[in-house]
Amino acid sequence: MQETSIYIPSEDSFLLSKVLEEKLLLLLKKNPKLKFLEIGVGSGVQLKTAKKLHVKNIFGVDINPKAVNECKKLGFDVIKSDLLSNVKGKYDLIIFNPPYLPIYNKEPKSSRISTTGGKKGDEIILRFLKKLKNHLTKNGKAFLVLSSLTPKSKINLELKKQNFKKKIVSKENLFFENLFVLEIKISP
Repeated sequence: MQETSIYIPSEDSFLLSKVLEEKLLLLLKKNPKLKFLEIGVGSGVQLKTAKKLHVKNIFGVDINPKAVNECKKLGFDVIKSDLLSNVKGKYDLIIFNPPYLPIYNKEPKSSRISTTGGKKGDEIILRFLKKLKNHLTKNGKAFLVLSSLTPKSKINLELKKQNFKKKIVSKENLFFENLFVLEIKISP
């Protein structure tokens, strides 16, 4: 059996960290007891950013037991979960840098868990969006990383179906793709 690798931070990770550094301090001023949840913790880069910004209630999940164990070693409260399946309660901020690429058969199976979002690249995101509302507080927000390589039509339809408001809060143009961070909130 091939060992699954932990996602190594890349441009998408750094873009999300930048958004957290810009937005978290304001969110903490409004709510010092902010409950923070990261889906897909990987190496823990976003958890470290939240801790550096003095978030007190930091939680995380990952489907990869190796990532869970690594983040636990760093002192974070992390559990194994397929997206939100083992998550209890509601959070003020949920972040997710999902696997968003369409399947590429030449990619090693050991790294697909971190990069491939399904046949078209949107399947994992859609599963996440269908459960998100159950775990956001009334005024909660989610930050979701998307790529220009991911089809958006079903994602936009699901956001509308779930009565979410969305806006792009950051983007980065790379030579092979454009990255976006969406802020998602429940419409009043």
